[in-house]
Amino acid sequence: MKVIIIILLLVLWIAWLTSKPKRIALVGEEELAQLNTLLERNLTEGNHIETYPDFHPMVVRLLKDIASAQHFVHVQFFKFEADAIGQCIGDALAAKAKEGVEVRLLYDDISNLKSKWYYRKLSQQGVQVKGFGPVPIPFLRKKDNYRNHRKVVVIDGAIGYMGGMNIADRYYQGLRWGDWRDTQVRIAGPAVAQLQHAFLCDWRYATGDLLAEKQYFPKMEAQGDLPGRILTSGPIGDGPVIMAEFCRILDESKEYVHWESPYFIPTKAVMQSLVKAAQRGVEVHITIPSRGDRGVLTPLASQSYIEEALQAGVHFYFYNKGYMHSKILACDDRIATVGSTNIDPRSYLLDLEINLFVEDRGYTRQIKEICLKDEQESQIITLEKWRQRPWVRRILERTARLLSAQL
Repeated sequence: MKVIIIILLLVLWIAWLTSKPKRIALVGEEELAQLNTLLERNLTEGNHIETYPDFHPMVVRLLKDIASAQHFVHVQFFKFEADAIGQCIGDALAAKAKEGVEVRLLYDDISNLKSKWYYRKLSQQGVQVKGFGPVPIPFLRKKDNYRNHRKVVVIDGAIGYMGGMNIADRYYQGLRWGDWRDTQVRIAGPAVAQLQHAFLCDWRYATGDLLAEKQYFPKMEAQGDLPGRILTSGPIGDGPVIMAEFCRILDESKEYVHWESPYFIPTKAVMQSLVKAAQRGVEVHITIPSRGDRGVLTPLASQSYIEEALQAGVHFYFYNKGYMHSKILACDDRIATVGSTNIDPRSYLLDLEINLFVEDRGYTRQIKEICLKDEQESQIITLEKWRQRPWVRRILERTARLLSAQL
């Protein structure tokens, strides 16, 4: 009897944590208006965007950009671990702080408990360090479940980085059983101001400090010919904006959609848009990992949704070369996105996320080619083959699905 009561309480607790979130403002209306006056929201043309499907060249370029900073470096990661890579970047940040450059580091508090000692060290070296959403006892309050999953770097308001990559050794070294596949972008141009706006809103919420000075939004000339529109979402902030944009892209798709994510746990709205697109004859391709990076619950929960999508005509690929952590989408030689948002309820409803959307034929084809390469290194899953999996596996998938909103 006690076991049954404990299970019921656990289910009720999870249901409460994952129920429809009440939106919380990142900054007050007057403060937001101050930031907005510094941001030319409609100025999205004229960007140069470099896409990195590999961590090593990205981090080499990032370190060069940090070294060249003259005024400020703003860094925000969901994970900023105190391993070799983290300490390498931390040393670069501390060196700039010693030169008198303003350096700010924002990390998700719950996700980095083991690295607190290193953040204290960086703070002693002049880096302004803050954890987003610290809690004494995790998840006793509903808002404690709203984690900041963004990955953003802004250097002098002129150069920005964003995407799916965190700062940790596994992004460089991979795992014992394969590489770690992810995607990051480097932006130069007017769209960097939108990244800065996102960082400063998060910094205000975490620290109480509003940085609404013109020096953080220098006027940017065109650096390239690409448009760049950055969207943020989350219950602390804008609501499920990115999920709505994904649904719009799927609903307007005509020829193809290539989509990569470490998870496939779609909300009802996303699943409906996916199914309708495939039923219209759109070539919908989704690539996810063949196994999880930690544990078995997440892959099982993801796989519980696959048969429904396969029945509608969606094509599934299990990435076999390592772990697929990339969050990119390409549609119809028309629009592409790179960001931090997974295909799951946590990303869509509970976490703070950020994505870059580029409406350009050439750039969309570039993202499509990355997806096609990954698909070639994956195992395609057919409906006939999928239906042959053991019934025990199906039960485990359904069980894991009960916890999917928390994974």
